[in-house]
Formats: sequence, structure tokens, C-alpha cells
Amino acid sequence: MTTAPWRDPALPVDTRVADLLSRMTLEEKAAQLYGVWVGAATDGDGVAPLQREMTAEYDWDELITRGLGQLTRSFGTAPVDPDVGARALARAQRRIAAANRFGIPAVAHEECLAGFTAWRATAYPVPLAWGASFDPELVEQVGRRIGRDLRAAGVHQGLAPVLDVVRDPRWGRVEETIGEDPYLVGTIGTAYVRGLESAGVVATLKHFAGYASSAGARNLAPVRAGVREFADVTLPPFEMALREGGARSVMAAYTETDGVPASADPGLLTGLLREEWGFTGTVVADYFGIAFLQSLHRVAADEAEAAHRALAAGIDVELPTVKCYGKPLVAAVREGRVPQALVDRAARRVLLQKCELGLLDEDWRPEPEGPLDLDSAANRALAGRLAQESVVLLDNPDGLLPLAPDTRIAVVGPRAADALAMLGCYSFPSHVLTHHPDTPLGIEIPTVLDALRSELPDAKVTFAEGCGVADPDTAGFAEAVARAAEADVCVAVLGDRAGLFGRGTSGEGCDATDLRLPGVQAELLDALVATGVPVVLVLLTGRPYALGRWHGRLGAVVQAFFPGEEGGPAVAGVLSGRVNPSGRLPVSVPRLPGGQPWTYLQPPLGLAGEVSSLDPTPLYPFGHGRSYTEFAWEDFAGSAADIGTDGSYDLSLTVRNTGDRAGTEVVQLYLHDPVASVTRPDVRLIGYQRLDLAPGAARRLTFRFHADLSSFTDRTGARVVEPGELELRLGASSTEVRHRARLRLTGPTRVVGAERRLRCEVVA
Repeated sequence: MTTAPWRDPALPVDTRVADLLSRMTLEEKAAQLYGVWVGAATDGDGVAPLQREMTAEYDWDELITRGLGQLTRSFGTAPVDPDVGARALARAQRRIAAANRFGIPAVAHEECLAGFTAWRATAYPVPLAWGASFDPELVEQVGRRIGRDLRAAGVHQGLAPVLDVVRDPRWGRVEETIGEDPYLVGTIGTAYVRGLESAGVVATLKHFAGYASSAGARNLAPVRAGVREFADVTLPPFEMALREGGARSVMAAYTETDGVPASADPGLLTGLLREEWGFTGTVVADYFGIAFLQSLHRVAADEAEAAHRALAAGIDVELPTVKCYGKPLVAAVREGRVPQALVDRAARRVLLQKCELGLLDEDWRPEPEGPLDLDSAANRALAGRLAQESVVLLDNPDGLLPLAPDTRIAVVGPRAADALAMLGCYSFPSHVLTHHPDTPLGIEIPTVLDALRSELPDAKVTFAEGCGVADPDTAGFAEAVARAAEADVCVAVLGDRAGLFGRGTSGEGCDATDLRLPGVQAELLDALVATGVPVVLVLLTGRPYALGRWHGRLGAVVQAFFPGEEGGPAVAGVLSGRVNPSGRLPVSVPRLPGGQPWTYLQPPLGLAGEVSSLDPTPLYPFGHGRSYTEFAWEDFAGSAADIGTDGSYDLSLTVRNTGDRAGTEVVQLYLHDPVASVTRPDVRLIGYQRLDLAPGAARRLTFRFHADLSSFTDRTGARVVEPGELELRLGASSTEVRHRARLRLTGPTRVVGAERRLRCEVVA
């Protein structure tokens, strides 16, 4: 028997796919352009916007005769035993392959924002905690391990990472982001992409682009970002993750910018992404995003026109289920309303990716190789390490922490004894199990209360909840105050409850009016402080909250951003001193709840000044974090110099641990541009390095700055490096500057593009 060219793995993938496309009908090509959500609910609450309204009915057996592009969330829709789920997915793939003429299976995709979103899978810290770690190497390891679990279960594509840069912390999805700085988001996000892709899983960058700049911090609101904000803040993380991370998929954002929805923007999805950046992978729709062109954006009169606009813009795959790219698209092509070339273009991209994944090979097999352990000891150890590195010690003015091992501790607050306090809205227990209250969590999640009791067995630990997360009931205050008054120290564990679409205080669709602590938690904290007993505030949140009300009145402040299943022991370890805190803020912590929206990337008019009575200066700045040891920054080498606009410059220093215990310093490099042709942020991060140092140990660091790192978008829309003065600042945060180096860039203005350097090399 002669093997068809498209089946021959010895041939180039382009040749194989061209042969296959030549044999396919229009209906078969269109079938490769949509997914099916087999487990989607058609009534009740869902896990996607307007899921009930947008889920179409279809005849599965009839549908798969033409083939199928994707299978949506076989594991992430309802609790299913991983081994049972993997076998069921394999059976579904066998049915799909057997039903269509070419035996082509589907690409199976899942969410993997904070771990594989499946029952009994490890719940890692959320991406905001990744940012707090300032540790791309560790995040890459996490991505690789998540990818291996996905592949072992039969999943080919992961819908992560989120590369949106925080512009307003009231936005509910801040927990899903990596932070408020594009360099931090880019470097950490790229590391996750490398890890996921190294396991053979297609990483999907989202949400492209501008989603986090929605007006008023409302989910899906119009984007008000200007051209330069879009180019210099929104886009760089995506470019880095594509160029350096090798991401093979991009998800179009729900939002619209200046009247143009991202899902119908050929300038964004084709002109920039493919023609300028050279992207060759697949662009997928955010769930129901193509149909939203008709129902929400109202730029399409019907489903066929929505399909036409999305295809023409560059969206290859409709997710999560067939609606516009099915019968409406085929009929429109037959009628001459949509060019078939658009279908062919998208089908080619989809099939190229399937070919790369081995799904067109004759020896393809969907069955899992063996039993699945999605929450292995190695997974938990990695999750614990990331949790520890992400905990930020905001304040410890009098050295109250670490806690004495035999002290009397009153643990108070609605987040102290709740396992779900550790998890973000895309962790399976928060995302799905709330709809299945009788199903166990499936993983062990120690609470802060339990972990602290284990951590300090000789301490006398009492507990009172005090209040709920968001309800107005203050009836529990009296017991909480009584427990605090009897103790030597009170640990107040406050924060968020993650949820979806208003069912939480943080998460998708859970946007905040202001940055006050939810419910009556602020009043509870006031009552605890009034006892006169020292209070350690522990925050388990998905966003920063305003803390100026208690500044100078607390014994210590510890911030953790939904630190995952091992977050309880990580926080307890910081409180006991077993863990020396090393996290740094990926977002600024405001002083006042109304001092927002604000991030540290502000030009002069965005900073405090005499022309306004409102001072937006944060209480704790971007990059801030304390340690239980001290560090000296010595032997700085960075004298004033002239370099060309295409030149480079090294600045070095030695960091020494001068304390009596091991610790980690995070050295951060910022750029200050005093004069430019357009206004620039006062400072912005352009490099960083974590250093683990034993007591008395020292390491020499060299930051290799290149002039490309000073580039920005000028008045014409070109990205340029301008001649003139610059100042490089080495600091422990965006405001705590230790050393400065003054440079002058000489020569002509340079226009730079895809060839420019995106990161600052650090030699340690």
C-alpha cells in the first residue's frame, strides 16, 4: 500500500499539509477551524462569559464525520478522575479519527494558568505570585512540569500565560497577570512559555492585546490606551514570548481599542503579529469571542459576517465550540460572501500545527502510557518552592517577625482556616468545584492556621474567624477581639475569595469599586489593632489593597498573592523564620483606596505634585520587599560615559550578605530618561537578578546594558533610540536607589525593530 504524501513523516510539513489540503472539501477544511466543548453546560452558571447563552446544540456523531479542530476542556469542565478522563479523551479522539475520511484527531486544549486545571492536579501559585518571585528560572521549571502533566493526559495546547500588564488594580483579573511592568511580565511570561513548549505543549499567549487596559477596570470594557501605551507597555511581553519563548499560539482579546475589536483587527492579528513579528502559529478566539462581534460589539450583522471579519483579521480557530465557523461560514463561502482563500489560509495553519504535534502520523496513538499522578511529590515540592519565593515581607519595623516559638498567638480572620484562600479563580477547586459542593478538593491544601500550628508546635494558638470575606456581618468581632486580647501577638489573615463573574472578590468578572479590603475586614483589623496587642497582617489576595490606614500601627505586614496548595506552609514558614522572605512586589501597594488607578510607570504629570491635592504615591512601591538579613551593595563600577545609540555599557557591583542567616537579594536595574521627544515614565525596569547568599557571602554582578533597552515609540509611531542623557539606577525597588550611572547616547536617532535586544544580560 502506498502512503499518501501527507502521511509521510519524512516529507517537510509544508509539503504534507499542502497535499492534505488539496484532498479536502470545504466542509472538511472548515471543521478544522472550530472546537467542541463536549462537557459544556447549557444551563446554570458556567466557567466562561455567557456560556449558557452562547453554547450551541449539535449532533456529535454527525459533526465529527467532517473532522474536528479542537476538543475543549475535557478535564476542566467537571470533576473527573484523571485516569478516567485520559481514557475518555483517548476514546473521543479515536471516534473523531475513525469518523472522518483522513483519520485526523483533534487538538485537545486546557487551561493551565496556575497549574493544569483538572481535578486532583497540583494548584500552583497564581501568575501574580510568579511575578513576586522575580525568578524566571523557577517559573520555567513550573511551566515544564505543568506541560508534562498536560501531555501525559493527552492535552496538546495550554491556554496560558496571561501577558496582560496591570494598568488598574481594581480589575478582577489582576491575579492572573504577572505584574504592572512589561519587562517583568515579559521575562517571567517567556520563561513559562519556554517550560510549557519544552514539554511539547503549545503555549497560548493571552489576551492579545490591550485587555487589561479596559476603562474603569471593568471586565470587557472598551480599551482607552493610546498608541504609545499600547506599543510600549501592552505589546512588549507578547513580542518577547514569541521571539524568545517560541510560543505557537496567541489568543485574541475580547476587548476593542478605539472602536476596533481585537477579534476583527487585521492590523493587529495579521499586520503586526504575522507580517512584522513573523509569527507562524495559530491564532485562537477567546471563548465565544467571534460570536461577540455580532452580539456584543455589533460590528457584524449575523454569524456569517462575524466569521468573515474574524477570518479576515487572522483568527484561525473558533473556541470553545462551533457557532460561526460551522454552517454559517460554509454557507457564506458557497454564496460568495466569504472568500474560500480565507478558509484555506486558516486550515493550513491549523494542520501545520497538527502535523508538528504528530497528529497526522500513521503511528499516532491517543492512549495514555500509564497511570497519572497530577499532584506528585515533585509537583508539590516545586509549588512549595515558588510559594516561598513569592511571599513578600512588606514591613517589619520593630523585628516582631520571626515569631517566638513558644508565644501565645491569636489567629484571626476569614482567610486563616479556609483552604480556598490559597487559590486563584483558575485553580480547579475555585473554578469548577464550587458547582460541585459534594466533591472533595482532590488535593491537600493546608490552611495558614493548620500550617502555623505545625510550624510552631510549642506555641499556644487560638482561632476566631471574626467575619466573612465580603459580608457585612460584624457579630464575630467580639470573639476575635477577645482571642487577640489574650495573646502575645495577633496574626490577622485577611484577603480575597477567588471566583468568577461576581461570585468572588477577585477573579474574572470580579472587578472592584475601589481598593478597600472587601466586606468589613478593615473594621475587623481596626478592632484588633485597638486591643494594643501587636498585630501581624497577613494578606492572601489577588490584587493589592490600600494599607495606608494602618501604616505605623502594625507589627508586621506579609503579602501573598494566592500562593497555591503549598501556600499555607510557605506563609507559616515566613512567620516562624524557617523561610527568609525574598518576594518583591510585582504591583505597587496604594496608600489610599481612591489613589488609583495608578502604576509606577508614570510620566511627570502622573506623579505627586503641587497642582493637585491628590497624592498617588504608593505606600509600598513596585519591587519592594524586606528580608530577615541585611545586604551591602559594594564596589560599584559605573562611571559616567558616552556610548553610541547602538552601543553597550557594563555596570557592576558586589552584593554581600552582612547578616547572620542565609537570604536572597533582588537587584533591580531601572532606566531614567530625563529628556525625550515624547513623555516617558520617570523610571522603568530594564533588568534584575535574584542572588541567594549565605551569611557573609558575596557575589559580583554585571549588568550589560544595550542602548536598545532605552527605545520607545516616537511621535511618528516608529520605535527609536534617541541620542541624549540617560541615567541607570540600581535599586532594591523602584524608589530605593543604591547606585546611579549617567550615560550620554551619541550619534543619530536609530529606528529599531524586531532585531533589537529585548532584555538586559546579567552576569553573576
